[in-house]
Amino acid sequence: MKEIIDIVAAYEIAVKEGKKTALATVVLVEGSAYRRAGARMLITEDGQLTGAISGGCLEGDALRKARMVIMQQEPLLVTYDTMDDDDAKLGVGLGCNGIIHILIEPVNDHKINPIILLKAAITARDNAVLVTLFSLEDRKAPQPGSCLYLTNDQILPNGLAILPYKNELLEDAKNALNSRRSVITAYQGYTAFVECIKPLISLVILGAGNDAIPLTRMAAILGWNITVVDGRPNYASVERFPSAKKLVIAKPEKVLESLEINEWTAFVLMTHNYNYEIAFMKDLLPVNPSYIGILGPRKKLERMLDELEENGAVITERNLETIHGPVGLDIGSETAEEIALSIIAEIKAVFTKRNGRSLKYKTTLIHSI
Repeated sequence: MKEIIDIVAAYEIAVKEGKKTALATVVLVEGSAYRRAGARMLITEDGQLTGAISGGCLEGDALRKARMVIMQQEPLLVTYDTMDDDDAKLGVGLGCNGIIHILIEPVNDHKINPIILLKAAITARDNAVLVTLFSLEDRKAPQPGSCLYLTNDQILPNGLAILPYKNELLEDAKNALNSRRSVITAYQGYTAFVECIKPLISLVILGAGNDAIPLTRMAAILGWNITVVDGRPNYASVERFPSAKKLVIAKPEKVLESLEINEWTAFVLMTHNYNYEIAFMKDLLPVNPSYIGILGPRKKLERMLDELEENGAVITERNLETIHGPVGLDIGSETAEEIALSIIAEIKAVFTKRNGRSLKYKTTLIHSI
């Protein structure tokens, strides 16, 4: 999602400067590649690149082809076969061993274009599906490109109505939305990359001490929506937390009134104030957020849960699954920056349903599509 945000921002700058642009999207990968389907890059006519479709080995050639797309105003499907001797030089720097299909679309000033669909995905607070259609069988055939954006409450078609298989495609998009999984499907000589785009993680940090500063900085690099909460206005300030989207100065029982919480919201409690945190936890537990991280030793968490139960709080199995204390992955963290890294890594692993183990022990593909 961070890449999409950067691309949309770069596009808006290009529009203000009167520059023409094209959008390159990795739509299909066969074998191994540095980036998977869904990787994107915006190219301006003067050669500015935002985003990435590889580790740097394909961008130069893609730039040349994108300029042709901008000039002709027609989408183009480009294939790089890094298993072939002639194309191997493109991937040799990364050890790529796969076939990468990239669709390059001109971004014109039509009412709906690929960037409009990406902007809709940014503003959605729920899962969304973006369908990109292309032809592998006949590369001279029209390449429809980004033709549909779908959420539970919004549909943005982009040329979908003229497709003879529009009903099938729409049904497959709805299935992908429900299953929350991207898929590749085929229709009468065309292939569709039906991409499930997940919303940004919203990180709520309870505590505005110095150790919260590197946590907000790292979360900002990932593009997460950051809220910092504290009862002390001199701590929770814009000067100390410039990357926070929102600052909340409140007593613990008033904090939730200021927040919008969904399944993509993560909480990290690091106030170093036990009474503040236990008062907040009393209100937070019934909300059942997807992630609660608590800084400090395990005995602190055990004491907190015992006291909450003694005072009538109901702690469910779901609560125990989502509470992470001590917070973070075990990477040997000591400094505030290292602790922030371990927390960010654990939150990412939880939301992507991964175990946080080293990839060297993974026996299956890193990416499913």
